[in-house]
Parts: sequence; C-alpha cells; structure tokens
Amino acid sequence: MDTIRLTMAQALLKFLDRQYVSYDGIETKFVKGVMGIFGHGNVTGIGEALERTPGSLTFVQGKNEQGMTHAATAYAKQLNRRQIYACTTSIGPGALNMVTAAGTATVNRIPLLLLPGDNFASRQPDPVLQQLEVGHDYTVSATDCFKPVSKFWDRIVRPEQLLSSLLHAMQILTDPANTGTVTLALPQDVQAEAYDYPASFFEKRVHYIERQQPSADALHRAVELIRSKHRPLIIAGGGVKYAEAAVDLARFAKTFGIPVAETQAGKGALPWDHPLNVGGVGVTGSLAANKLAKSADLVIGIGTRYSDFTTSSKSAFGTDAQFLNLNVNRMDCAKLEGVPLAGDAREAIRMLENILKDGGYTASYKEDEIRSLTAEWKREVDRLYALDREDGFAQTHALGVINETIGEEAVIVCAAGSLPGDLHRLWRAGGTNTYHMEYGFSCMGYEVSGAFGVALAEPKRDVYAVVGDGSYLMLHSELVTSLQEGRKFTILLFDNHGFQCIHNLQRANGSDGFGNEFRYLEEQTGRYTGEALTIDFAAHARSLGAASYKAGNAEELREALLAAKTETRTTLIEISVLAGTNTDGYESWWNVGVPEISVSNKVNAAHQEMRNKLAQARVY
Repeated sequence: MDTIRLTMAQALLKFLDRQYVSYDGIETKFVKGVMGIFGHGNVTGIGEALERTPGSLTFVQGKNEQGMTHAATAYAKQLNRRQIYACTTSIGPGALNMVTAAGTATVNRIPLLLLPGDNFASRQPDPVLQQLEVGHDYTVSATDCFKPVSKFWDRIVRPEQLLSSLLHAMQILTDPANTGTVTLALPQDVQAEAYDYPASFFEKRVHYIERQQPSADALHRAVELIRSKHRPLIIAGGGVKYAEAAVDLARFAKTFGIPVAETQAGKGALPWDHPLNVGGVGVTGSLAANKLAKSADLVIGIGTRYSDFTTSSKSAFGTDAQFLNLNVNRMDCAKLEGVPLAGDAREAIRMLENILKDGGYTASYKEDEIRSLTAEWKREVDRLYALDREDGFAQTHALGVINETIGEEAVIVCAAGSLPGDLHRLWRAGGTNTYHMEYGFSCMGYEVSGAFGVALAEPKRDVYAVVGDGSYLMLHSELVTSLQEGRKFTILLFDNHGFQCIHNLQRANGSDGFGNEFRYLEEQTGRYTGEALTIDFAAHARSLGAASYKAGNAEELREALLAAKTETRTTLIEISVLAGTNTDGYESWWNVGVPEISVSNKVNAAHQEMRNKLAQARVY
C-alpha cells in the first residue's frame, strides 16, 4: 500500500482539498478554503499546513471567531449548501467564541466545519495555557461545549483517527436532511504529529447529493388527503430553495389554484408579485396569509421546520386543519401530527402534480378571493412604505426607499430585531436568492458577518446588511475583513437607540419598559431613563476604513444609497429612525410566557390575555 507521511494537520487539509459534491450532475469543489484566527493551539499545526501546503485552499483571516464563523455559514447558505469554508481557531476562548455561530448553523441546517484547537493529548505541559481543569472529568475541555450544537463531534487524539472521522464528517456535511455543524477538536500536539497515511485517502472524492423520492405508499396517502380538501394552503420553507424547486412550486400552485405563504427561509421562492404569493405567514406574516391560514382545511408544508413564528405559537390555523409535511427531514415530517411525505421538495412536488392532474383536482377558493386579499395587502404595504411622520423617519418608510432603490438583484442580509418582521411582511423580493434571512437562531451580530460571507459567495452582486444599532454593536468585526479582502458590501444601520424590538415586546405584555433602550443611567432611579446615548456610527465606520453616509429622511436616504453604489469599498449608511415605527399584529400572536402573578395590574391583564390566546391554540 502506498503511503504519504504527513502531519495530522497537513493530511486534514490535503483531504479537504479533494472533496467534491455532485448535485443534478453538476460537480462542485466542496471546500473553498479555511477562515481562521491563529493562537498557540493551531498556529504551528494547521497554521503551518496552510502556510506551506495549502493546495488550492484559500485562507481568509478573521477578526472575531464568531464573526468569521457566521461569514462561513452565510457563504454556504447563499450557495445552497454546495460549498463551504472551514474555520480554525486556537483552544480555550478562541474556540468558545465559535459556539454561538455553531448553534446558528445547526439550527438553520447549514453545513459548517469547525476545527478548534484543543488541549495537549500527551498532557506533557498540563495544564496548558487556556486549559480548563475539570476535577470530576479530566477529559473535558472547552471544545466539549460544541457537543449540543453539533451534528457530529469528535476529538482527534491520534493522527490515524482522522481517517474514519473525516469520512463521517463529510457524510453529515453533505446530507440535506441532517446537515449542520461538524466539530473536529484538534489537540495542539496531535496536529503536528506525523503518520503514514494511505495515498488512496487523498484521491478525489465525489459525494453525490441525491434527490430522495417519497415512497409510493406515502405519496398515495398524500394525494388522498389533498383530494379530500377544498382550501389548501402551501407554506414554502427554506427547503424549497435548497432543492431548487421554485419553478416547480410556482407551476404546482398555478395548476391547482393553491395560494403560497412563505416562511422567513422560504421568502423569495416565488416573486413577491406572483398572483398566488400571499406573503409571509405567522407572527410576522401578512394579513392575507394569516387570514387564509385561519380558514385553511389543509396546510401543505414544504421544507419548513414549523417554528413558533411560522405557526403563531400554534394558533395560526383552525383546530380542524390537517397538515401534509413534505420534507427531507423525518422529524419535520412528524410535526403537528401531519401526514408525512419524506422526500426532496422538487421530486415530491412533481410526483404529486402528475397524479393530481390525472384526477382533475383543483382548490375551491371563491372567485377573486385570493386576488382580493393580495390586493388589500399590497395597498397596506404601499401605505407603510410611504408612511410620512412629522416626528421622525418611520422604519417602514426607510425600508420602502431601500426596496425601491437598490435593485431587484441586490441581496439583503438580516437576522435579528424588529427588521426581520418588517422585511418578512413588507419586502418585495424579486430576484433569485436575494432575501438572505437567518431566522432559525435569529442571532444578533450575524448581519455584518453574514453580508461579508454573501459578498464572498456572490462577488458580482450588490449585498446589503440590514442591521439595527444593537446588533451592530454586538458584532461588526468582519467589516474590516471585507476591506482587507476587497469584497464590498453596504451596511444599512437603523439607529433607533436600543433593543427596541424587545422593548416593544415587553410593553405589549404589561411592562412599562425596562433595560432595553440606550439611555444614560439616572442616579436618582438607578435605571437607564436619562437622555438617549448619541453614537456616531458613520464616524466609527470611517475609523475602520469604510466609507459612510448619514440619512434622516427619505430624500437623504435615497441619495446615500445612490452614492454608496459608486463606492468601491464597504460602506455604512447610518439611518436615524423613529423607535416603535415597525409593524405588528395582522391577526398574529406570539406566546412569550407572561408572569402568572405580578404587582402590576397591566402584567396580570396581559397574563389573562395570554391564557385566552392559549385556549385557542393547539396544545402540540
């Protein structure tokens, strides 16, 4: 047997450089490169391998471990999970900084390969710098924290263990039903140990991502269920996009006259002005979609996880409604006691369509019912997009200006705060993969990092991070990386002086407002009830090397957007908006748990309102 003597780190990179995926006959190199921040736990192992023998792998220098890992996640998400960046860090705090981003990728089912350094396997220098010392279990290290947020976890304590571990890792990373974060913890000393690896291990390896077809029995049950219903509603989730089934979904909906509502991950699968696109559904849904959800006798969920935002905490649908769950993930198929249809979205849609056409099925909506609801909603969006307030710049008005100015092929990236709700309800998505929303984890700090990842994935497109001031303050380090890499994107920073989304939520549930606005501390009260903090975000961006503009009204914003298009480097537009001018309601509800007992009558009343809503919701 031919062998190649390599360090474990050198072998790891050599293997990753030879991995490919094949989808619908199109072959793509799977690992583009490695993002990393070096410390003592990886600089002489993986660091040496990346310096001396990287092969065709590229290296991107991160500025914050969580930030670069979000960027890697966004990169893979934007490319429909067909290509990834791995991420490497040192041990201890460097590794732990990736845990939040690991959870983000796993919840959103995005392939992410993490390579954190770990304690010395030999224990010769024990305890090494940044090592945890856990008395009851001395095998525990910081990297054990990745176990709950990883789909696959391993610690490579001998160089030959890499052989079997990498094969398992690749199986998870390329599995549409079970992908997420894969963590390979790499002890500092083992990274540098040599082993005679089989040469065959480094041959080109193609992982075939096959479209799973539903079984004949499951398909029969699904068809019979649809035929028995008159008012079906499709909910399109992210699985529609990943399966590249948008064209098939549009044809299916038109053929049978079935309206299509969207989750955050599924938004944009149909153009906003498609006659059967009724908009977002659930807590942040449109009035059209939420009205149809209430009266639907069948909900056909395609590629959706049915999060509480999609189901309005299980209150969005009638108690007699049934569910048909089309998903590659069998756990999702079982939700809401639905009839499962396990399979690839595109294949299952096509098979259902062929059978239903033979029987002449069509939904039984009243003439012009869907058109009337979508027209009503269009008028409401027009109103909100043009909302002119004398006391300040409304957030919805700002979004309207942005939507009209940046172009249909521009990509927006968002994740947290009140902006995802407004975008889900109002944003008119036109082009393919132009709506990039991380709302599985809704991780504050994803926006700037994610926009950088999208800019890496699609360098010819205009990319915009839509972010609130609170989220920007949490994490913006990869702005510097974008300047370093020459990958421009534009940050649209909505400054409303605090965590106003949660401020609104708490006040809607009996609070007078506590701890969420960016105000000075008043000594008399001991609370943040003083004047609002003034932060010059535009100046901050300029200090990092970015271009920047400010806007406080529609005209200034339009001018800033046009000017930003001419910039050649990452640009920030600071947009001053009036707090509380986001959207809310539209026959939706979100169960956040209100205290059963309080000294506040407002809280007690809010608790009773919660109990009333719960009485109308499904129990499970």
